[in-house]
Amino acid sequence: MMEEVKEVVSTLSVHGPNIKVTEVLKDGDTLTFLVVSQKLSGTGEYHVGRTYEDFEWLQQHLFSQEDEPGIQGVIFPSLPAKAQVNASPKVMKQLGFLGLGEWLLYCKALESFLQQIAAHSILSRNKAVEIFLTSSDPPGRQRVRKNIFNRLSQAVEERRKEGHKDVDEFFQTERHQNLVLTGCTRTAAEVSQPPHGFVVSSSRFSSLTQLHTLSCVIFALLFFLQKFLDVVQSEQKIAVAYGHFSASLHLCVEPGEDPDKQAFSNACMKLSKVFDSMKKNMTSVAENNMNTLGLGLDLESRCQEAEKEMLFRRTCKLVELETARRNAEKAKPLKKAAMEEAKKALETEFDHICGVAKQEVARFQAARVEMLQQALVQWCEKQLLTAKESADQFNQHLQAFRGMA
Repeated sequence: MMEEVKEVVSTLSVHGPNIKVTEVLKDGDTLTFLVVSQKLSGTGEYHVGRTYEDFEWLQQHLFSQEDEPGIQGVIFPSLPAKAQVNASPKVMKQLGFLGLGEWLLYCKALESFLQQIAAHSILSRNKAVEIFLTSSDPPGRQRVRKNIFNRLSQAVEERRKEGHKDVDEFFQTERHQNLVLTGCTRTAAEVSQPPHGFVVSSSRFSSLTQLHTLSCVIFALLFFLQKFLDVVQSEQKIAVAYGHFSASLHLCVEPGEDPDKQAFSNACMKLSKVFDSMKKNMTSVAENNMNTLGLGLDLESRCQEAEKEMLFRRTCKLVELETARRNAEKAKPLKKAAMEEAKKALETEFDHICGVAKQEVARFQAARVEMLQQALVQWCEKQLLTAKESADQFNQHLQAFRGMA
């Protein structure tokens, strides 16, 4: 087992964008993911097997960097919910798109999680990242440690802070924007009813005029893609129905030399091939939706939740600072100096958090543009290719039926 690591500055020895999660190995109820990283030296690759608990181990060490100035302003990459063999309906609902596609999409989500960490200027310096990607030994058993997210869980009891008015218009706007988009992405990517109080109406669109143009575009996209997972699952069911009907037509084939029976049997066989082609077409359409836009929507949803957590942490720190200022003003002479010192320390910490947070938001928005653009382009390209291939197949079937006539 690995020794417990300490958060120190470390330079990755792998090429971050080329980190891949290539396959899943099953051992009973245990899933092991094969992580492949290309060495910066160009001399080969690291191949390591990691369980979901190992990913949690890595995430826990990232959360525990309390000595890093402004760490509470970081938007931590979001780790997908735990996948399980023979998962329950509740787990499948949490996974959404990631529960489909024979683990392919789930591997892609874990891959994106690692790539985001490797590309982050602060998180990639954590020694745990290097160990996770390169060591042949598994990480130690996950231990509960004090970190910023432990404090966040305690602060959940005070959710009233989410509505606390901000002193910075930039963050007030960002919080409002995130609230709207988080509701949109959750509705678009999951099988669930819209969040309580979330209604798409003219007033909702009017409120968007105060948001960035990019966010308006994303909102419009997500509005028209609501229940996208339902659409994909319906496509899968239709593909299965086509397959069943194609197989059923084989039961209509009758042996014998009677010309009428032979003609009828021949028509059934040709029609069976048509429905088999329709099954393949619908299956391809569903797979295209999952592997491109579906995966993009899932990532967008988790990214919005990650930003929401960061903004909430900052708001909690803002409330803490305002309380310290009031306490300093009301402090008695004997405690005045100590209170003033505590206030100044909080002000310095809060300034660090705000500085990091603004950089994170700018980086986050640029990454969202690239991610959604890539998902949409791939979606269109895949569907156009599938449509062209299907049109060629159906044309061949049409010519075959004309030949029968």
